[in-house]
Amino acid sequence: MSIRILITDCDHDSIAVEQEVAAAAGIELVLAQCHTEEEVIAAAADFDGIVVQYAPITARVMDALPQLKAIGRYGVGVDTLDIEAATARGIVVSNVPDYGTEDVSDHSICLAATLARGITRLDRELRAGSFSLESVKPLRRIRGRVFGVIGLGLIGAATGRKAKGLGYQVIGSDPARETGTRTEDGIEVFTMEQVLEQADVISLHVPLNAHTHHLVNDDFLAKVKDGAVLINTCRGGVVESAAVVRALRSGKLYGAGLDVFEEEPLPVDSDLLTEPNAVLTPHAAWYSEESYTELKSRALQNVIDVCAGKEPRNIYNPAALAASR
Repeated sequence: MSIRILITDCDHDSIAVEQEVAAAAGIELVLAQCHTEEEVIAAAADFDGIVVQYAPITARVMDALPQLKAIGRYGVGVDTLDIEAATARGIVVSNVPDYGTEDVSDHSICLAATLARGITRLDRELRAGSFSLESVKPLRRIRGRVFGVIGLGLIGAATGRKAKGLGYQVIGSDPARETGTRTEDGIEVFTMEQVLEQADVISLHVPLNAHTHHLVNDDFLAKVKDGAVLINTCRGGVVESAAVVRALRSGKLYGAGLDVFEEEPLPVDSDLLTEPNAVLTPHAAWYSEESYTELKSRALQNVIDVCAGKEPRNIYNPAALAASR
């Protein structure tokens, strides 16, 4: 019997990469644009696997799709998927945890360096006719400044390595790492409070879950070093936007480099858009031509492998794979 896989939703400009992978594997691939549980249930009937971008895949959805064997996510985060429900039902969840490591870490460093040198503000003012440095004074030399990484997974570690190359002293915090040790890349591990107190740049690299939702709020920002820069390329929900605006306006934060937001697209009336020291990009950190192709091909291939009875390259809930065999 032919394997049938549904892409529940995808805002990419094309699914040509997925179609090539599907053709090579001899499976049927269908694209839908589902935004609600009801739409997923209606579209995914009789499909063996699904690939998801943003659609909600809840226990209710899974119960309505008893034939479902695999769920693949375009990306790293799985916060729109009920992992516990999937595992209990023997449905294998996969993601692509390392496809954008270089790209997101590059973007994090670029945001930090842009703010460190006042690039966007100087650019805007030059275009408006000002040939002056006054708006960005005082700028500080990067070498010797402290770069704090919150979350020392693949992307956080890569960001730390690149920050070191620019001359930053790099420290980090991660609940999975023992305070007082060093990572394989030589990043000193501190408590999060210690990182906030010392870091001139704070770069966020954590998943979005119940513990990290609005991790960055007024209390968090009250602990940061005066004049620090905040970088977020992980998940928008980790940062309370209103708290960042307040910190920018009070001068507690010198700047913020944000690629992700609580609400996407960023509303046109967002207060962040009025802040001259906020550098904002449209959830673009993940993108390069290389990462784009890798993300799409691997997200689908993981699901194909599960449906074909093989072990996929990436498994988020390995207990479900064992139960499905």
